[in-house]
Amino acid sequence: MDDARRCYLCPRRCGAARGAGETGACGESFDMRISRIALHPYEEPPISGRNGSGTVFFCGCSLRCVFCQNRDISRGRSAGKVYTPEALGEAMLSLEKQGATNINLVTPTHFAHEVAQALRAVKDKLSIPVVYNTSGYETVETLRMLEGLVDIYMPDFKYMSAELAGDYSSAPDYGEVAEAAVTEMYRQVGRYVYADDGTLKRGLLVRHLVLPGCRADSMAVLRRLAEILPTDGILLSLMSQYTPDFALDCPHKNLRRRLTRFEYDSVAGTAISLGFDGFMQSRSSAVKDYTPNFEK
Repeated sequence: MDDARRCYLCPRRCGAARGAGETGACGESFDMRISRIALHPYEEPPISGRNGSGTVFFCGCSLRCVFCQNRDISRGRSAGKVYTPEALGEAMLSLEKQGATNINLVTPTHFAHEVAQALRAVKDKLSIPVVYNTSGYETVETLRMLEGLVDIYMPDFKYMSAELAGDYSSAPDYGEVAEAAVTEMYRQVGRYVYADDGTLKRGLLVRHLVLPGCRADSMAVLRRLAEILPTDGILLSLMSQYTPDFALDCPHKNLRRRLTRFEYDSVAGTAISLGFDGFMQSRSSAVKDYTPNFEK
């Protein structure tokens, strides 16, 4: 945000005067609203660890995907609770006391100033890593504000196709923006490092959700990742958990069905041939039961 409190934190660069009560492209004003702070066991194994990841789910999102499984909070349906940076810092310390494997900041970009302020106050007190869990739709400028405060970046890389990104997320520039973002993330944290207990201590874990009818674009995403980043230096989480439960009113027919085994396996074969290390999901994960209850 500039001196007039106009917001340019995300690639939408909407310029909303969020400090004066206007809502930005993210759907949020200046107040930092959080929907849920709790241990969460359903992340990748080295993120969840034994006790669960210490997740902080922020309200709002600037990407607004038509198939979003967290739409209760990303679209403003959950009222959430307003937190100050000081209160957020205390919540992070509380999560560590509860046994959290890490502090997992979910969709935090539009509150990056407040998040950075909270982390600067408590980072030296935390003995667990900080995870920045994002859609991948990030500006390099905002990411640089977080340098030294984030240990693990966990972005999505959703699309290469401008057409798909425009149709599904109203962001035809997504591919080029995500490329620049993951490159900056890797510059900051470098090659992944595991702790002695097998949890992730530092690094870049890129997630890609394979969508029904979009396997060619998924393969393009993986090939581009392999061109811009070392496949042995990052982790890839190739997800099969797409479920149409959150897109039943979607105009795109392919998103109103489940992913087939052939679609996922063919993309997984590409990941293996490119030399990626990481994680693959069983098709049993494609149920809405893994979505947190944001009313609790």
